[in-house]
Amino acid sequence: MSKLKITDPDVLIIGTGAAGLSLALQLPRHLKIIMVCKNTPNEGATYYAQGGIAAVQQAQDSIESHIQDTLTAGCGLSNPEVVNFVVEQAPKSVQWLIELGVKFTQEQQDGELKYHLNQEGGHSHRRIFHAKDATGKAVSKTLMQHVLERDNIEILENTMAVDVITDQTRCLGAYLYNNKTDTVTTLSARAVVLATGGASRVYLYSTNPDVSSGDGIAIAARAGCKTNNMEFNQFHPTCLYHPQARTLLLTEAIRGEGGKLLLPNGEPFMHRYHERAELAPRDVVARAIDAEMKRSGLECVYLDISHKPYQFIKEHFPNLYEQCLTYGFDMAKQALPIVPAAHYTCGGVQTDLYGQTDLPSLYAIGETASTGLHGANRMASNSLLECLVFAHSCAKHITSTIDLDAPLAQLIPWDASKVINSDEAVVITHNWNELRHFMWDYVGIVRSNKRLQRAQARINLLKQEVQDYYSQYHITRDFLELRNLVIVADLIIQQAIKRKENIGLHYNIDAIDETVDKPLSA
Repeated sequence: MSKLKITDPDVLIIGTGAAGLSLALQLPRHLKIIMVCKNTPNEGATYYAQGGIAAVQQAQDSIESHIQDTLTAGCGLSNPEVVNFVVEQAPKSVQWLIELGVKFTQEQQDGELKYHLNQEGGHSHRRIFHAKDATGKAVSKTLMQHVLERDNIEILENTMAVDVITDQTRCLGAYLYNNKTDTVTTLSARAVVLATGGASRVYLYSTNPDVSSGDGIAIAARAGCKTNNMEFNQFHPTCLYHPQARTLLLTEAIRGEGGKLLLPNGEPFMHRYHERAELAPRDVVARAIDAEMKRSGLECVYLDISHKPYQFIKEHFPNLYEQCLTYGFDMAKQALPIVPAAHYTCGGVQTDLYGQTDLPSLYAIGETASTGLHGANRMASNSLLECLVFAHSCAKHITSTIDLDAPLAQLIPWDASKVINSDEAVVITHNWNELRHFMWDYVGIVRSNKRLQRAQARINLLKQEVQDYYSQYHITRDFLELRNLVIVADLIIQQAIKRKENIGLHYNIDAIDETVDKPLSA
């Protein structure tokens, strides 16, 4: 951290996923940019995204259809202005990636090479651009390649933000902790952008990498920024059920290409829960699986696409096919055992169409933000799209408003003189495990008033323990992540308690509406 090439950045971007990288590339080259990543670049959720990016291309599809599908999935809580804005920008955003060199999957159609478009849950047409079953990897690697070619951008690895620094009127910079050197650097910037991804690691089972600990959301909340829709946590319906594969997501495109959800006896069940069966929105599918597992005491259900030709499966899901083989499953010959797992944070830091929070000079984009696009439920493949669109609009706002003549703030350096090294690291491990367990049990796919109250009582104790620890002991990465997850969990619990009706991803068995997601045959 002491060998920074850029010591006085104009823009500090915290996060190196699709949102952060796209923003860095959209900002003009005369701006000095520092990017921060907790591990090494390409270790965030973007890199592991399998699905794709939704954008209208086919003549039989339309912008209006994509908008309506998104509004329907959001259960009436999406902001129509935002939905229109994002969907209208989608084709241009995908074209930008194509021009950068992202190679989306193509196939011969009527003697012509065209893009192969997937259809996923909630979509009424095929409109998902994808790079086989590793779209995130293709996007992430391409964006990173271009970022590394820019001499106005510096990336700090093994570094995470502790907090942003404010003067009560605007954001001035941030404290950055380096995990390798065990030091904290104080850095001024004219604009700070939170692009740290979501918070699915607050749950015991998640499809997300370990870095998804809600850092940006917690940092913004501590700075006084508004958050909303935190009760809407999307659980991906199909995560491989295996002791060593707790984060292996089985892409929704499997169901889009004809995969069936089955009980252990081979009986399909999704038709009883939704008229679109396997293509129902994710929240419906996840709750249906949860209901079937609880009804029959099952450890898992099954996802089966083995009825498709071997070559079809190998061509469409090459990476996933090989990954499943490493765990002893041949998806071309057998059904795969699956369970739901925490996947996406639909809420986050409240922002406008330019990624602005309610604290001037502080922005939030990507999964960190609550833009109004997703409402009560995110539709498949709208998330990478959101990253791109808001990175572009955020770049425009920063470019047009940043004052390069104004001096950078002179900030007070980080002071660690009054803390000591802890001999109680077990406290962090214990609290981390307990947090993720009670969030899974009490604030998971299906909730109740009693469960939420239990979670609230426990989180209040954890908040105090974490604050006591923070005031006494030297910080570590594990502790900072726990500190952030406790804030995120508290926000989820509070906003879930306030939500009195069942809608979208929030389902409380004590809510007044008792008809939501009951089997169609009931």
